[in-house]
Amino acid sequence: MKYYITSDPHGFFTPLKKALEEKGYFSDPEPHKLIICGDLFDRGPEAVLMQDFVLEEIEKDRIILIRGNHEDLIQEYVERNCIADSNYINNGIEDTAMQLTGLSKGSEKMAEEMRKTPLLTQILPSMLNFYETKNYIFIHGWIPCVQNQFGYVKIPNWRTETFDEEWYFSRYINGMDAWKSIKEEGKTVVCGHWTASYGHSRYEGKENDFTPFCADGIIALDASTPYSGFVNCIVIED
Repeated sequence: MKYYITSDPHGFFTPLKKALEEKGYFSDPEPHKLIICGDLFDRGPEAVLMQDFVLEEIEKDRIILIRGNHEDLIQEYVERNCIADSNYINNGIEDTAMQLTGLSKGSEKMAEEMRKTPLLTQILPSMLNFYETKNYIFIHGWIPCVQNQFGYVKIPNWRTETFDEEWYFSRYINGMDAWKSIKEEGKTVVCGHWTASYGHSRYEGKENDFTPFCADGIIALDASTPYSGFVNCIVIED
């Protein structure tokens, strides 16, 4: 199967579409799927277009969605009846809700209308904690692990014995930090969440490089789209 993989479009649909067009996603005549490694929304102005696109790909059975920390934030925001504290405002959650519902800031109907959106009814329920092929693991932050004063320790049997709160924590991990001590033998972990420029800077001495960070056992894809203006996309056959 051919996979087109991206991550962290954050509500910037136009750069996502451009990246997919450049890689040939829409014109590819062979069977293929799109994998998005989390953080579909928040910060960008095109939440409605993003939602419509993802729904269309779900209907075509052509997309695999990995849950990111911003999906957790959206769900928390709605469960708390859309009371917009600074965390939800600063992370763009409230703005996403306004875009998807058409309601103004502070509307009393926000939670009610958000619960009716396809984001809440179809997209979030379809998301996976991770997706795995023969040679790759697709995830948002990193493989579930515990952080201590010495670094990271992988949770044994993480595929089947990881609790919800441990998955929640894993979505906040900087994979380019955890990668040195947490690897999966025979696999390359494809992740998002933390800007790929971090890996280029820390391990290669290159500044302001937002292209995918690739090394033995890791591909980090977050292009910091609100800053860089583009979305990374790679193509893998596995």
